[in-house]
Parts: sequence; structure tokens; C-alpha cells
Amino acid sequence: MLSMSSTDTFPRQKARTRGFQLGRPRGFAIAGDSVFFIRSGSGQESAGDLWCVNVSDEAERLLVSSSDLLAGGDLPPEERARRERMREVTSGITAFSLDEAGKIATFVLSGVPYVVDIPSGVTIELPAPGPVIDPRMSPDGTHVAFVSGNGLFVVRLGDEASIALCEPAHPDEAWGLADFIAAEELDRFRGHWWLAGGLLVEQYDNSCVAVRWIGDPARPEIEPVPHRYPAAGTANAIVSLWFVALDGTRTRIDWDAERFPYLASVHDGVVMLLSRDQRTAQIGRVDPERGALEILATRTDDAWVDVAGGVPTVDSSGVLVDIVNDVATDTYRLTRAGTPVSPPGLQVRDLLRADLDSCLVTASSAPESQGVFRIDLTSGEAVELTPPDCWAAAVAGDRLRVDIVTDPSQAGTTFTIVDGDRRIPVKSLAERPLIRVAPNYSTVANLELRTCVLWPSDHVRGSGPLPVIVSPYGGPHAQRVVRSAGAYATDQWFADQGFAVVVADGRGTPGRGPAWDRAILGDLASRVLEDQVDALQALAAGQPDLDLSRVGIRGWSFGGYLAALAVLDRPDVFHAAVAGAPVTDWALYDTAYTERYLGHPETSPEAYARTSLIERAGQLTRPLLLIHGLADDNVLAAHTLLLSSALLAAGRSHSVVPLSGVTHMTPQEVVAENLLRLEIDFFRTHLG
Repeated sequence: MLSMSSTDTFPRQKARTRGFQLGRPRGFAIAGDSVFFIRSGSGQESAGDLWCVNVSDEAERLLVSSSDLLAGGDLPPEERARRERMREVTSGITAFSLDEAGKIATFVLSGVPYVVDIPSGVTIELPAPGPVIDPRMSPDGTHVAFVSGNGLFVVRLGDEASIALCEPAHPDEAWGLADFIAAEELDRFRGHWWLAGGLLVEQYDNSCVAVRWIGDPARPEIEPVPHRYPAAGTANAIVSLWFVALDGTRTRIDWDAERFPYLASVHDGVVMLLSRDQRTAQIGRVDPERGALEILATRTDDAWVDVAGGVPTVDSSGVLVDIVNDVATDTYRLTRAGTPVSPPGLQVRDLLRADLDSCLVTASSAPESQGVFRIDLTSGEAVELTPPDCWAAAVAGDRLRVDIVTDPSQAGTTFTIVDGDRRIPVKSLAERPLIRVAPNYSTVANLELRTCVLWPSDHVRGSGPLPVIVSPYGGPHAQRVVRSAGAYATDQWFADQGFAVVVADGRGTPGRGPAWDRAILGDLASRVLEDQVDALQALAAGQPDLDLSRVGIRGWSFGGYLAALAVLDRPDVFHAAVAGAPVTDWALYDTAYTERYLGHPETSPEAYARTSLIERAGQLTRPLLLIHGLADDNVLAAHTLLLSSALLAAGRSHSVVPLSGVTHMTPQEVVAENLLRLEIDFFRTHLG
């Protein structure tokens, strides 16, 4: 879908569409014969509405229009923080919860909780003591649990008041929310779960965590906000888990919290606990009556134990299903009762569903592709259910499945309900980029590095060399080279301004297996940068249109760190850099991420010195533009300010763009649009 005015440009379109996320169906859930999802009214409307498709008639039905309920309002601070952790850029209905039968759903709008009766479409506001986040429907559809004011409440449908089950004793305590480390680094965004007629509830106490103050220098009349941030080597939040009955009775689930401080995951009453160094994991099933964990397995790894999506869990027979590092085959393999059941070489990423005879997973046979596979638990046969050589994901129910498939050659994603042999499309109202994205995939160099090159749309091969912009992320947990053309829309726009854009994934990025991931252990700098150089030079050897005398590099977050590192360590290769929200001193970044790769600062000080950009400030000889949101509570603005101070002290010229009121996501339209223009002007100036 495309509905832009003739004066619109790609930067403006990308900003208005929140990176082409608006209008996309998302948040799929399946109950019985129905599929539920969230979608806004167009590719430029931010507010999500709740929709449903029943496979009996295949018709899309609008259940709740967010604009009909509430014109707007302030989000609670806890909800703003939750959305920042989830990188949520939309408004309106952003999440919902169903009962098992799919007859009733609960959701929140601007802090107000609602339920909708799905057969009738009647929507009712729930009683609450204040602004609410994360309402969760009980499986039987009789109660809703939610968090308000850092306390956990429950309301029986039809009652006129909610009941407080757990209330904080002080401002740094919370019940029913995911702690910062769980949400930011372990991909666990929830803190309460229905279980056995009651609730499994996380409690955390942040009072021992150091305070960092997040302020807005452009508005000095506004008081800075305290933010509890566990930097590497410092204290984490104290986390515990409780079973809470609906009458308020609490039973603490006991484990050795000093040895296992991280509550990594919770799936159907199965929890995964991690040691501080993340080299040991304990997996247990909650026994709510005894307040104990039945230990199902213990995992160890010389580097770190991985946390994968959907696992560990148990199937309907109570057998443990997990994804583990099989060292012998260098493969992330699906296991059942500790025995590998997926084939060697197929890198399993996430578990979608576990049945007695088979499991559905997302997995990669090549790192740049991802598919949905059915794993036969008897034979170990893996059957790919989605098209090969693309990037696909899915949501699975008892009988139905929703496939989400991106096109590798042109920007676009399809959403399809699968019911046996039937295929029912779900409409996407997302806009397509104004530009034509034309990715060129290749595998290069001795390490078989995956790359993608974007050329100007009017470029004729052999017509002359072009300046190059390298556009990596380069770090753990994120790939840039994926067979999804839409992922390169911004890179294509940069290319259309007269550049060749090179995207490459090196050691440490996902999809290649455990050994590849662990190649960065103890060093987040040297191999990561080496692989970017090798990929660039290997591509140029076969493509003389890449002018290696004019190479820039750009990136955000870890990519920003890598961009700054590149011009500091390899000015012979990289001639200008734009570093957005870079980590500049890993001792300032959070505990779980940093210590996983570099160890504890007290026992591995050399790893921190080896990877610090501050220590390298005197090496700068190339143009460097630093960009940072001053409201960033993930990579604090102190990273850029400290590097800038060190560069100034060393007499090294550089530029800094501070973004007032901007977080790590930079969701503001004007900021997002003009940052792209700022970057391209910088590269035009310094690369010619």
C-alpha cells in the first residue's frame, strides 16, 4: 500500500511509518478456530486496533477500535519503560491477552484496562486503582490480573473493584513486572503468569542498584529522573518468584538466589535460572503447593548458556523440551528429555510449539535465511513449512498456524493463516518504500562471511568507482544480512544518494552456530572489526566499482561502537564514521550483557581495557560524528560525552549531536527523518 504526497521523500516516509511498521498485522494469538491480531488503520496511523479472523468464514472482523474508546492520555512511567525495552514504536492497543477458549480478551489503552466479549463485541472498562500495565486474562476467562503502581491486582469480571494481591513496600520494589536485565538482555518482558488457579509473580527490589540520573539539559526546569541501572561489576536487582493465590496467600518459590540471580525465562511453570557469569543454568518446574522447584536439568557452558525463545518448557506429557549447544556438532539443537532430536547443522533458534510426536521451530540451514520447520521427534526429520531462501517466522496453535514471510528480492511481507491445506491471507496496510530496494547477496572471504551490497538504482556496473558506506550492526543477537529486502530500505536510500552500501555479518552475529557466536568471548573489538575489513576487501576484489579510497561506516548501538572503533583502529580502511548511541566504555554498560562476553571487571580488567574506545581517543585521525539521545536509559549518554571529553583532551577534532528528550529508539518523526539527512550530508562532505 502506498499513499504519500508528491512532496514526500524516503526519510519522511520512513519516519511517518515508524520504519514501515504501522499498518502491519502483529501480535498474533490463536484460540480455537480464530486468529487474533493488532493492526492500525493505515501505514501512517500509529494507534493499533484489535482484529479477529475466524477460519470458518475467513472474514476479518474489527473487535476494538482504539480511537473509539480513548482519544489519548499519558502513559504510566512503567509502561513507557516497558515499551522502551520492547522497542515498541506504536500507540493504541499494543498487546492483549485471551482466555483459552478465545471468548474474551483484555487490553489496556493509556493506562485504562478493558475487556471485550468477542462473540458480542461489547467492550467494558475494568475497575482499577490507577494507571494499569500488562493485563493478563485467566485461562478460564473469569479474572484479569494487572500491575498498577508497581503492585499486582486482580479483578473478577463483573465486580466493581479490583483486589490488591501484592503491593510494594517502598518505591524501588515491584510485583508483577520484569526487572530491567530480564527485559533488556534476556527477552523476558512479563513478570506475572497464570498458573494452577493462581499467579506466578516476580518480585524485584532495586534498592541496591546504583542510580543514574536521566535529565534533559534543554529543559533545565525539569527535574532529572532517577534510573536504577546495574552497570558491569555492580549490584543487580534482587529477584524472587512467588505463587500467589486469588485470596492473597503467597508462597515463595525457593532457590539459591545468590548463586542464580537471573530469572531468565518462565514458560508454563518451567523456569530457567542463570548464574551471574551465565555459565551455569538451572531448569526447574514450579511446585506451587510446596513453594519449591523440581529441578529438571542443569546446563553448563565454558562461555555462556544461551537463552532461546519458547524454551525450556515441558510438553503435554511433562517431558522437558529445550534448545541446547551441541558442542560435538556445533549446532543449536532441539532436545527432548535431554536427547537431541533435530538434525546436526540445522541451527534451531526458537521453539514455537511442542507436541508429543513433533515440534515446530524456527531454524536456519544457512545463516542469512530462517524458516519454520516441523521436527519429527521419532525420526529427527526436519521438514521446512515455509518457502526456502527467505526470512520467515510463525505463530502456532493447536491446529492453526500464522506464517510471516518476507520477500528476499523486494520489500514486502505476507501474513497467512494456515489451516491444513487452506491458506487465508491477512491484510497488511503497511506502506512499501518509495524506493525500489534491490539487495545483492553474496558469501565472501575465508570465513564465508555473509554480505549484501546495495547499489544506486541508476548505477551501471563498470561505469566507475563509487564511495562506500559500510552499514553493520556486527554484535551479538542481531543480524543485518537476512534474506528480506525490506531490511535494506534505508541502506538502499543511502545508495541512491551516490554510494555503494556494504552490509556484512561477522563473528558473534547469530545464525552460524555456537562456535561462531563464542568467537568474541573476551574481546568485542578485534575479530568483529577484522571481519568487516575482510568482507569489504573481498567484495572489492571482485567488484572494482567499490572505491576503497573513500569508505565511510555508520551504525547504531553496538553498530555505533563498531563504527567509532573502525576509524580509531583502522583509519587506513575507514575514512569517516557516524556512530549513533555507541557504547564507548563497556564498564558503563549493563551487567548481564557485558559480563557474558567480557567477564567481571574485577577479574577481567584487561578485557575491558582492550575493548574501550576511551583508551583509543588519541588515535583518531578521521572525521567522526557522534549522535546520542540524552534520554537514553539503555546506552547512557555518558558514553558519548566521555568519549568526546577524551577526544578533546587528546586534541582530536570530532562532532557531537546531542538529541534532547530522545531515547535509544529515536521514535520522534522529525528526529528520525533529519538524522538520515544529517548522516548523508556528513558522508558527502567527507567522502566526496
